[in-house]
Amino acid sequence: MQKFKSLWLEPGLGGFSAAWSFGFGVFLSALSLLAADAPFRAGFAERDITPDIGMEMPGNYGKVYGRSVHDPCKVRAAVFDDGTNRVALVGVDALMIRRDSVLRTRRQIQERCGLAPEHVMIGASHSHSSGPSGMILPGEFDHASPFVQQLAYEKSSTADPGYLRRFEQAIVEAVCLANDFRTDARLSFGSGREDKVSFVRRVRMKNGRTFTHPGRGNPDSVEYAAPIDPEVGVIGAWDKNDKLLGVLVNFSCHATTSPPGFSANWIYYLEKTIRGGLDAQVPVVFLQGACGDITQVDNLSPYADPSGDKQAQRVGGSVGAEAIKVLLRNAPGYGGPLAARSKVWKLKRRVPDPERVKRCLALAHKSEKEVGHTEWIFAKEIVLLDAMIAKSPEEEVEVQAIQVGPAVFLSNPAEYFVEFGLAIKRRSNFTFTWIVELANGCVGYVPTEEALSATGGGYETRLTSYSNLDPSAGRQFADMGLELAKQMTPGAIPEPPKAAPFTAPWSYGNVPAELR
Repeated sequence: MQKFKSLWLEPGLGGFSAAWSFGFGVFLSALSLLAADAPFRAGFAERDITPDIGMEMPGNYGKVYGRSVHDPCKVRAAVFDDGTNRVALVGVDALMIRRDSVLRTRRQIQERCGLAPEHVMIGASHSHSSGPSGMILPGEFDHASPFVQQLAYEKSSTADPGYLRRFEQAIVEAVCLANDFRTDARLSFGSGREDKVSFVRRVRMKNGRTFTHPGRGNPDSVEYAAPIDPEVGVIGAWDKNDKLLGVLVNFSCHATTSPPGFSANWIYYLEKTIRGGLDAQVPVVFLQGACGDITQVDNLSPYADPSGDKQAQRVGGSVGAEAIKVLLRNAPGYGGPLAARSKVWKLKRRVPDPERVKRCLALAHKSEKEVGHTEWIFAKEIVLLDAMIAKSPEEEVEVQAIQVGPAVFLSNPAEYFVEFGLAIKRRSNFTFTWIVELANGCVGYVPTEEALSATGGGYETRLTSYSNLDPSAGRQFADMGLELAKQMTPGAIPEPPKAAPFTAPWSYGNVPAELR
């Protein structure tokens, strides 16, 4: 794995000495005994956000409409309460959640059930078969020329105002219901490994550059540009009668399997597998990991992909099966302490060259058929970006850390490259560090700086109205997340009850071999 080493991470940074780890472990063991009787409550809820047939299905740079419903799209929420702090973790079956929606829903949540905005994390699963929560918002380009408005509202994927209201209201209701449903609970923590369903879609080529989806059988393909993150992070919540209340799952893979019709994508089969395997119809809150360059497509495989539905079953079923194993082999216990930190700041956008803007404007005035689909789409995007920069040369971003006992969830608003996620995990002071991308906003792809260099390239590095942040953005998100995590003290991992003191061996088994 040495060839994948991050350019900004030196091995061992943020690590602990053996002596420090031992001493801290003893401290946590003592702390866990004191915490065993401490109050801890958990609540889960879900709400439906399935779009109406005929609504837009975002995920492309043009308009696509949903003609059927494969399975429900949902908001799923978990609220935890240790008697001192309350936090909410929310998973949404959506391509994205825009910053405006986050601010509105958090404000309403605070008004209705008292949860502080910085204690609420809202993450989109990035389902490419979900409803119109983006990409372009109503009124977002009203400041621009009539032609640019036409490109934005008539030729691009746009949010539906009515759906946005329903979408935001469902988030508020799910969180406040989960808050109302809080009951005495114990949590289990663990992680498994699923390394057969996700693949880096960026491939090193013989020409020294990197292509996204170069195509199976391409003789110029050399190797994957990065490793995957196979970790399946799992928290289970159980009531005092050992009844499962709900589950949180974190895994890194684009939700682009796309069964026919509106769908939660492979996350539907994740939920179905966990519910069926444990015979428990509980909410399964999915939080997407760092998967900006990770999908279900294996570009170096000689074999064709199965259909969208079969592919969704394969990914969701495999991750769900691993989550079940994690739930069954880890003992529940005290779920605290809880803590939350957040940092909001602004990042500059990458600015297209004026001559490029002029060329792209000329191309955008022509028909797509005349110019060619790909060239016209990305010419349109440069024109939109130029108009966006005229109004908003910077983007507001938020990085958030929410601690649940020995686990910390570190969010960013990006389609975040997996190398950043892996580096954060290596440097974290928490046993369980789970990245949540596309949370609390959406800023598009945030590649590594190497991907934006001469040896990089590929789809994720294209300059568009969707993806345009300064090349240092990914590193800034990582450093800020780690800084917030280091302000927190990890809780103890729950352990099963100790065995009774030894008295004697089993009388059936403490005999020599009997041959006659």
